[in-house]
Amino acid sequence: MGLAKELRAKRTIQSREVVVPEWGDKDEPFKLYCRPITCYDLDVLQKKHPKFLQNQTIGAMVDLIVMKAVDENGEKLFTSGEDRMDLMGEETTIISEISSQMFADIESVEAHEKN
Repeated sequence: MGLAKELRAKRTIQSREVVVPEWGDKDEPFKLYCRPITCYDLDVLQKKHPKFLQNQTIGAMVDLIVMKAVDENGEKLFTSGEDRMDLMGEETTIISEISSQMFADIESVEAHEKN
């Protein structure tokens, strides 16, 4: 086994809870979950949306949500092109907030260089 596989085997991956009050009912906000965004995920997004990290378009944010959103059991919430089209009809503030919560632990290159 190579070093990269050994390191990956040691890593524990926690899902992040993403709260979407607008999708909930009167009593509780809707919650979805997202595993950490990986290099592979960013590569996929940047192939479809060049300069994704510099210019996050709504379409790219929707693709991120479709790619990463799961329920509490780890089952994908959105699986079809129709789901993507439905999400494109959402308010931009909701999509932007979900995407921001998914990216919560990722630091920009500029912020990293300041530290």
